[in-house]
Amino acid sequence: MIRVAFTLIGGKDWTGGYNYLLNLVRALSDHASGRVQPVLFFGTDIDEKDAAPFEHIVGAVVTRNSVFNETRRGKRLRQALLTGCDRAAATAFAAQDINVVFEPAQFYGWRFPVPAVAWIPDFQHRHLKHLFNFKAYWKREIGFRAQILGGRHVMLSSEDAKQDCERFYPTTRGRTHVVRFAVPAANTIDTVAARAVADGYGLTESFFFLPNQFWKHKNHECVIQALGILKASGREVVIAVSGKQADPRDPAHFPRLQLLIESSGLEHNFRLLGLIPHAHIPALMRSCVALINPSTFEGWSSTVEEAKAMGTPMILSSLRVHREQSHDALFFDPALPGKLASILDNFSRAGPDERLSMSISAAQRASANVKVFADEFVKLMALRVKHK
Repeated sequence: MIRVAFTLIGGKDWTGGYNYLLNLVRALSDHASGRVQPVLFFGTDIDEKDAAPFEHIVGAVVTRNSVFNETRRGKRLRQALLTGCDRAAATAFAAQDINVVFEPAQFYGWRFPVPAVAWIPDFQHRHLKHLFNFKAYWKREIGFRAQILGGRHVMLSSEDAKQDCERFYPTTRGRTHVVRFAVPAANTIDTVAARAVADGYGLTESFFFLPNQFWKHKNHECVIQALGILKASGREVVIAVSGKQADPRDPAHFPRLQLLIESSGLEHNFRLLGLIPHAHIPALMRSCVALINPSTFEGWSSTVEEAKAMGTPMILSSLRVHREQSHDALFFDPALPGKLASILDNFSRAGPDERLSMSISAAQRASANVKVFADEFVKLMALRVKHK
């Protein structure tokens, strides 16, 4: 059995990275038991509520070590870059008989004694360079270049990202692998229970759902402008919007959105729910008319994947990766709020029987997709161990 080392993905500002890791470990537990054993290395500074979900996954091993505290991350990275080896991490992994390391946003060095697979979720800094200051851009770029020069095999979530990787970093050709993220359908939520959650937020019978963090590239402005167009023509559409209301790269972004909402008189139409309990997300996906993702850039959207697994109709920006991820959605140019307004105005709500049928079919497809996700991950880990 291959023992794979994992550490937390990203910082406190990226809930998507945390959820990705949690879903990956669960997929391995459900579909790769006996082939792979996930070993989670957390710092002693981790919040217990963040560690607990992993501790409840059958077959996963959770270990805490101050080596992986957030305050030591920078020092370890400098050592890896200067000497070629993150010795503290190597010692910790050796103590747990690790065979291969999953390396997201953390370089362990080109002389690291354990085989490593780099996971690069996307190349946003290359496509949206204007959203990154000099330091943030080069921090990400140097990290990717270090992993690539270190001879890593690179795991990517889409063919779109693979094309980017091989175009921006041609030496990765032959070392790139697409492992598409997938999630199972949420536990069955009946219509009445789902509607009760929506009622708790004071939502109308017919509403759309937009569950994205308020990062600038998530493009909430397009949705607000579309609602303004509809309101001016006498159409009242309600969109429930959840997510962390802050962009660490542009602290003024969310306040600007608030001013736009207020100046357009759209407080009733663009409902700010804030950061809601994760258990409420599938309930709102079940009770909404459709999910909206207007983003100008995505790696492989978790919210789209969750909606897809539940059979929730979707209205998505016309990104290549969105088209790769979903074949059944309605697409719009994220620079054209008028197009989105037209889709919202003419969207035909599926009836209860049709939604039930859609959810059953989607759940079956999602289960198969999660198995493929786990199998492809195991195949990549085995390949890396074989060719260490």
